[in-house]
Formats: sequence, structure tokens, C-alpha cells
Amino acid sequence: MNGWLQHLPMLPIATPLMAGALLVLLKESRRKTRLALSFASVLFQIFVAYQLLLMTTGHMPDLWPQNIAVYLVGDWPAPFGIVLVADRLAAVMLLLCSILGLAALIYSTARWERAGVHFLPLFQLLLMGLNGAFLTGDLFNLFVFFEVLLGASYGLMLHGTGEMRVTAGLHYIATNLAASFLLLIGIALIYGVTGTLNMADLAIRAGQLTGADRRLFEAAAAILGIAFLTKAAAWPLNFWLPNAYGHACAPVAAVFSIMTKVGIYALLRLGSLLLPTGAPAAFGGEWMFPLGVATLIFGAIGILATQQAERLIGYCVIMSSGTLLAALGMPGVALTGPALFYLLTSVLALGAFYMLIEMIERTRSFGADVLAVSLEAFDLDDPESPDRSDDVVGVAIPAAMAFLGMAFFCCALLVAGLPPLPGFVAKLSLLSAALQTSATDTPSLAAWTLVAAVLLSGLAGIIALSRTGIRLFWTAEDIVVPRLRVSEAGSVSLLLLSCIALAIWAGPVMDFLEETALLLDRPQSYIDAVMSHQPVRALGGMP
Repeated sequence: MNGWLQHLPMLPIATPLMAGALLVLLKESRRKTRLALSFASVLFQIFVAYQLLLMTTGHMPDLWPQNIAVYLVGDWPAPFGIVLVADRLAAVMLLLCSILGLAALIYSTARWERAGVHFLPLFQLLLMGLNGAFLTGDLFNLFVFFEVLLGASYGLMLHGTGEMRVTAGLHYIATNLAASFLLLIGIALIYGVTGTLNMADLAIRAGQLTGADRRLFEAAAAILGIAFLTKAAAWPLNFWLPNAYGHACAPVAAVFSIMTKVGIYALLRLGSLLLPTGAPAAFGGEWMFPLGVATLIFGAIGILATQQAERLIGYCVIMSSGTLLAALGMPGVALTGPALFYLLTSVLALGAFYMLIEMIERTRSFGADVLAVSLEAFDLDDPESPDRSDDVVGVAIPAAMAFLGMAFFCCALLVAGLPPLPGFVAKLSLLSAALQTSATDTPSLAAWTLVAAVLLSGLAGIIALSRTGIRLFWTAEDIVVPRLRVSEAGSVSLLLLSCIALAIWAGPVMDFLEETALLLDRPQSYIDAVMSHQPVRALGGMP
């Protein structure tokens, strides 16, 4: 294999790593250079993710005949070396992450990348950790990339000022440190039993375990499952999320909307590889389905109980995780494709919602006061400063209140799952597939339970979001028309237009995701691609 294309799987990790390192070296005063480097990094990540997506559909058969990109870091063959693997699922997650990252970065240029230090380097490291978690082919490096993204998220969580942000951030840090500790224990036990951490090799060896080794492996898998469920915000391990996400600055909260999906991705990836061996019940419907339903119910109760818009979105994130866990916990793969479509829609919608709510808060005097405090804390309101308030907020877009109202309406439709936006398509596909999972003509109790939970949570979303919209736009007596920068409105519009594109091309996208689900149900192709990939030096090339 020759040419730079063979290094595609490495680029989503190397690009933000190098960009983050250069941003640390550049002085804060060189703002234009720093922003140019940040945008170049994210745009290149989108390009690479798109190329990997094309590769998985057979556009590069000479490089990867099985349409699964395998990259041997250090040129050591599996299972001895570090392996990066890009299949359809990983490529979809990479593209989703990079689009969300672009929108958040655009939004941050209005103010947040200056309201503190090291925002841009930490942002790049967060993207690096997310990309690495989607691409890694072994459990230890999954833990490493988890720690990279979490370490960056700790700094971004505390970015800005405010006592509530610090308090919520400390809870967030403590919870994730505990989950990481469990993850490390589970990985150590698995290595002690099987002698490998390569996921493909693990899928082979796990099915051969018997007796005490088998029981110890299942215990380790259960510990891993708890760690992943904590990171996926499953009930009852999700108490930290509404406050943590709600008090983070808007672009950070937007990117955080995909972080719970990393835990779900890990459960799906390991479950697809290990369940055929009959090994870990921790990754099957026996646990995922009831926990998913409980998480969905908890999120629905939360959005009805809260009055704060930021916390309401946090409970919407929990509801999306519950829906995905319940759907993926159903038997078979009939719901996996619709679940992935729902994942795309919910991440884009919730990311837009977090940024939108920050803009809507400026229409109230309280929100304006909070903004003034943040600006004053970092000298962004000094008339003599080049970063004074007018420059930060920017040129007012026409009809700001009309834009905010329409964007809120679109986000509400997406979250509640109402037509004509793709939230409706995703939930309808989920429910239709759930009712067809039974081998008989009568749907199973689990199918009816999922249908009832999804419909009731949708009703709760309609009630809560309608109430919030009325309170924000109709009943407030001291509404202040905000000055919205074009970049702020543009970032929200980018995510909403992406959702509209999903609705327009729902058929082809759903077909692609259903094929992805079928490939996950046949993990042998993944295992063969990883275990048979030869080092460059074995092919007579230069490493």
C-alpha cells in the first residue's frame, strides 16, 4: 500500500494532537493565527472522516478489500501492537463529531474562546480523544482516549467563571474519575484472564473460556459495563449530567452532547464482537433494555420537573441515552439501524439546543447580567480593549427574535420527535422495527414497553418544551432584544440544516445505517480484517 491514503485512520487523531500542541506554543495575542489553525484542523477532520466513510462503501478496494481500514501503529501486527480500525460505524461517528465540533468552534469565536485561557488547545484535545475512542481497536487505548477526552473536558467544563460552574464541574470530575477507575479495573481483569486487550482477538479468546476463567471474565465485563453506562448517563448513574452540562459554556455543552454517546458506542462495539461468543451478559439486552427504559422514564420525569432551560436540555440528553440503550437492548439488529439514525439526529439537535438557549437567555435581564459578569471577569467589556463588548457580541443579525423563536421551534420538534423533521423519522422507524421484532404476529412485551416509554417521553417533551417556550418568549415582561453575531446564528443553523438534510435524504441514510447494523451483526469481517492485516515491512514497503 502506497500513498498518504493508507494513513487515513491515523489522521483524525494526529491532526488535532498537532494542532493542539501548536496552539499551546502560540501566544494568546495571535488570535487570528490561532483561529485559522483551529478551523483548518477541524475542516481537515471533516474531510478525512468523509474519505473514511467513502472507503467503507468500497471506494478504495485496493487499500482495504474488506472495506474496513486497519492501521498498525508502530507496524506491529495484531494483537501485539496498537491497532486503529475504521469501519462504517466508526466513520459515521467521526463525521458526526467533526461536524458538531465545527459548529461549536464557530460559536466560540463570538466570545467563549477568549473567556479564559487554553480553550482552543483543550478543544482540539477533546476532539482527539473522541476520534481516538471511535477508532481504537483495543481496550487499553480505549481507556487512554477516554482519559484524553475527559482530561480536556475537565478544563473546558471549568472554562469561564461562576461558583455554580465550579461546583458542577467538581461533581462531574469526581464521577468520571470513579468511572475511569472501574474501567481500568475491568480492563486489568480481562487482560489477566485472556492475555489480550485487542478487541478482535478478545472476541476469539472469550468464547474459549471455561470454568473459573469464564466467571472472572463475566465479572470483568460487568465492571466494564458499569463504567460505560456511567459515561452513557444511564440511570441511576446520571445524577451529575443536568447540572454539569447546564453550567458549562454553550459551545462546550454542545460538544458534550456527543460524549454520552461514546459510552453507548463502546457498549455497541464490544457487544457486537463479544455477544456471538456467548460471553458477557453485561453487553446484552438482559441489562441494557431495562436500564434504558428506566433512564428514559427518569429523563421524562426530569424535564417535567425542571424549570431551568439548561437543565431541561440535560434531561433531554438523558432521554436520548435511554432511548438508545433500550433500542440496542432489544433482540436482533432490527432496531440498530434506526437507533443509529436517532443518535445522529439527537446529537445534532441537542448540540444546537445548548447554543440556542445561551442566546435566548440574553433576552432576559438575568441572562444579560450573567453575560456582563462573564465579560467583566475577563476584561472583555473594557472600552479601550480590542475585545470590547461590541466586538465580542458582533453585528446584529436581522430579526434576531424571529430567528431565536424559529430555531427553538425546530429544536423542540426534533427533541419531541414530531414531523416533518428527522426526529419523527427516527422515532417512527424505531417503533415500527420494535413491533416487528417478535417471531410471532403478536409483538412482545418488551416491544410494547419500548413503544409506551418512547411515546410517553415524547409527550413529556412536548409539554415541557411548550411550557419553556411560552415562558421564554411570551410571558417575560422585560425581554431584551439581543445582538447576535452571525457566527452564533450560523453555528446553530449549520446543525439544524444538517438535521433537515437527514430528513430529506432519510431513505439513503437509513439504508446505509441498516447495512452498518447488519455488518455489526457479522463481526467476523471485522475480526478477519484486523487479525489478517500485514505490517508494511512484511509487504516489502517502508514503514
